[in-house]
Parts: sequence; structure tokens; C-alpha cells
Amino acid sequence: MRMSQMVGRRIKEDPKDAKIASHKLLVRGGFVRAVSAGIYSLLPMGYRIVEKIEKIVREEMNRIDGQEVRLPLVLPAELWEESGRFSSVGSELLRFRDRNGKNMVLGMTHEEAMVQLVRTEVTSYKQLPVMTYQFQLKYRDEARPRAGLIRVREFVMKDAYSFHTDQQDLENYYERAHEAYERVFRRVGLKNVVSIKANSGMMGGNVSHEFMSIADCGEDTIFISPDGKSYKANREIAVSGLKFEKSGEELPLEKVATPGKKTIEEVASFLNVKPENTGKAVFYSDMEGKLIFVMIRGDFEVNESKLQNHLGLLEIKFATDDQIREAGAVPGYASPVGIDPAKCRIIVDPSIVGSSNLVVGANEADYHYKNFNYGRDLDGAEVLDIAMVRDGDPCPVTGEPLQMKRGIEVGNIFQLGTKYSAPMNCNYLDKEGKPHPMVMGCYGIGIGRTMATVAEDSHDDYGPIWPMSIAPYQVQICALNPDKGGVGEAAEKLYQSLNDLGVEVLLDDRGEKAGFMFNDADLMGIPFRLTVSPRSLEQGMAEFRLRSCKDTELIPLSEAAKVVAERVKEELKKYE
Repeated sequence: MRMSQMVGRRIKEDPKDAKIASHKLLVRGGFVRAVSAGIYSLLPMGYRIVEKIEKIVREEMNRIDGQEVRLPLVLPAELWEESGRFSSVGSELLRFRDRNGKNMVLGMTHEEAMVQLVRTEVTSYKQLPVMTYQFQLKYRDEARPRAGLIRVREFVMKDAYSFHTDQQDLENYYERAHEAYERVFRRVGLKNVVSIKANSGMMGGNVSHEFMSIADCGEDTIFISPDGKSYKANREIAVSGLKFEKSGEELPLEKVATPGKKTIEEVASFLNVKPENTGKAVFYSDMEGKLIFVMIRGDFEVNESKLQNHLGLLEIKFATDDQIREAGAVPGYASPVGIDPAKCRIIVDPSIVGSSNLVVGANEADYHYKNFNYGRDLDGAEVLDIAMVRDGDPCPVTGEPLQMKRGIEVGNIFQLGTKYSAPMNCNYLDKEGKPHPMVMGCYGIGIGRTMATVAEDSHDDYGPIWPMSIAPYQVQICALNPDKGGVGEAAEKLYQSLNDLGVEVLLDDRGEKAGFMFNDADLMGIPFRLTVSPRSLEQGMAEFRLRSCKDTELIPLSEAAKVVAERVKEELKKYE
């Protein structure tokens, strides 16, 4: 490809709405263009990258016996009604009616569609296990798209679904899929991806893992043991190794005046105690309006994902003051002491159970209790770890301080079980001819997000540094002053020779000034650069440089094509 003909221009200034490096560089380098909030067009160079990512993913899916299919983007709502998700999933699922008045959806994920396909084609245990996968456009009506291709509304996803006769067969295949994902992310050039235990969320299932690329701009918070292996978990489900044991004598419960003091900080300061010597009351409501009364030690925050998982709820919200009063509690001065459990569901964190003589609300305005002790002043509540893990809390495996990091989720895998197959009657017949629901797994990778994450993971101040395995081109030739001293002819010959050797080459034949040309080259991030200039041509040389470093070397022009082609092959071997 010649740059004089290539669609896609480089931009000097950062986009106004861009906050992270990958967003800035993908736009400035001419890889993507915004059409609307969270909706992007891929330019030729961006498309070449995602094609290569897809090729790597496809190879690894085929390696674990995947069979590629293609499902529709537009789906009948009745499929989602079968699974129960048409009403349970929120507004991120785009619902509409077609011209015949039929309820339809834009697929944000394809469990229902794949189940519908497999249940028509697979009927016997003899046909299982199978895994089918696709590369398909998805639409998620994201409320706050951000960070370029990291969080978008429209995106291409590789989603795979496996079907099994039993849980053990699923678990065996799940391990194969996990290994395939590790190979995918190594091959696309991501340097620091960790697999962590995750919250299954609306996808369902009991076991799931997310593959996180460690990045300061990541939306997810993860906790990792110091050795990087013993414990890894998303903040949504992470637990610590903290132990809570009561110490000292239980003192008598005492009501004290705390005029106008409602927050943990205000109460602790007024009574001259530490936040860890207080109990925090937090009230939630489910979608039916039932009150959930949570109590946790004052120095912890409630992990709402843990709470939702325990309650089996997709959504909870903070309770109103009126709901709190109806239960007999007083906003700002609440505790479970004296509360009728029939009026609310009381859940207590182990930090409360294992602490002594806490300050808690007295359920009376301007008053708190001192010396609250679980077991004496409250008993029989649900005890559940609902605490948010903190940086430095002890690892539950090693006891060493946990490290809190940020990550970009580039892939996820789920053990779905029969969440979709049972309600949708996706059954197989066993040896005796009896029907059983197929046991399912699900495996996703965002293609555009992977491209953006590689750019986030591998860039400098001047542009992305693409790994050879997914680079839009492998070599860029810069022809300086192509009208002088035979430079244009020499660059053209080198271009043709590299093409003949099977190297993907971009020739900058525009005749721009050296600084302008090199700035554009840095913004495009192509791994190898060859420069032909009047000065190098006088010496019979071409200047060779890696995008990842500043050093250059001279290569005899007569040998340049062969030498560089060999180096491309050697570099590609690192990603096999």
C-alpha cells in the first residue's frame, strides 16, 4: 500500500473527549473515527488490525474443536422471554417492534440464539460435547460510553458456547478454553494479562473468570497476592484473610447523646473512638420494595455485588428514609437493635460478629448506643461477608498484603450450567432415551477492545507500538526527497522486493519533509521502518529502525529486502 492512496489521515491534536492513551492514539493515528457516542467506524489500518486479531482468535478456537457459525444481530424477543432475560435485563438491551408489531431485540449477547440453534441440531449424547462460536456485531445501549473502544455501544465480539452432558465434562472443557485464552492474549502481544475469579452477573452460572490487562486506566479493580499467583479476584467478589475475634469484657449497653452526629466520621470524632469501633447501618431495597438492613463495621464499605449475589438479585437500590422509618429505624441513627426482623431482612458482616463494644445507632434521633455486642444485643441475623476488600488487607491464601490494581477486561469465560438450556428446553437424550438439559459454558472476547488494550499496553508519547502479530503493516518505507538522486526508484524497488517476499509493506511516497513523515510513522506504530534518502543512497544503504527504540542501523540496500524479511519472520515466531 502507498500512503498517497491510503484512506485515513493522521491528526495532530488529541480529541477533546479523549482521556486515555489508546483513545487518543487510535483516533490521531487514523485507525478509528467516532460516528456517535460509543459508535466507531474502522479505517483501513484499524480494520487490518482487527482482522489479524480475529485470525488469531479463530485459530485458537478451532484448536479446541470450535465450529464457527454466524447468528443474527436482530433477534425475536420470544427467545429472550424463554430464558427470562427479556424482562430481567435492564435498558442496556435495546428493544423495539418491527413493522408487523413483533417484539424484537438487538443482540447484546447471544446465549439465547445459540441455544435455539443447537437445540434444533443436537439431540443425542453421542453428539456431545460441541462448541460453536461466532464473530458478530453486538449492541449494548451503554448509558455512559467512554475511553474510545474500551467501553462502546456497538462492538464485535467473539462469543463461543459449549454444550455438555454433565458438569464434569464442562469443567474439563473449561480448562481447555482457559488455556486457549491465555494463548490468544500472548499471541496478540498483551504483556500483562491475568486471569481472575469474577462475578458472573447477568450471565449467570456459578464459576467465571475474567482476563484482565493490567492498566492504570482500567475500569475494573482487582486484588492480587504479592506472588501474582496464589490469589487473584475481581473486587466484586474478592475476599480477604482478615480474622475477627472479640477481645476484652463485654461492657453494658449504654445510650449516649450524639446531637446532630450522623456519619461514622462525625460519631467517631464526637465520642473519641476509631471508625473500626463503630457499626455502620446501610439500607437497601429490592425491586419489590422489601427492605434489606445491612450492618458492617464502620471502617469497611459494603460490597453490593456480594450482597446481590447472596440475595439472588440482579439489582438493588438504596432505601428511602420513609422505608427506613417504616421498619422502626431512624435514618442516621439506625442499628438492628430492637428492629422487628419481620419488617426487613437483616444481614450482618463478620466484622460486626467478631468485634466488641461497638458504637451503633440507638434508633432514636441524636442518640447512639455504646458497647454493642453481637450475640448479646442482636442474635439470629444472617451473617455474610459483604465487605469490600481494601488495598493491603491480608491475602486469604498466603496472609501477605493484597495488592490492588486496575485492569481492562479483554475476555471472560463462564460455567453457565443449565441456566439457559433448562428453561429453553435445550435437551439431549441419554443412553436410555431420557431427556436432560445440556450443561453449558460461555466464552467471550471483545475484538475492538483488544485492539485498544494492546495500544494502551504498548505505546509511547508518539504513538502505538504494534506487536508484529497484529500490526497493520510489518514494514514501513519512508522515501525522503523521492525526486532526488534516484530515491523514489530505489524505494519503489525495495517496496516491490519486500512484497514479493510476502512482507506487508506500507510505502510513504508522499514526498513530505522528514520530520512530518517520521511523526506520521510513529503515530501509525508499524514495527519496522526502512528509510531511503539521498544521503543513504550515496552509501548504497537503507536506514533500519525498530519502532520500539530510537537506535538505527544501516543495511546494504541490495540486501535490505532479504534481511528485513528474515527479521519479520523471526519476530512473528515469538507470537506463534
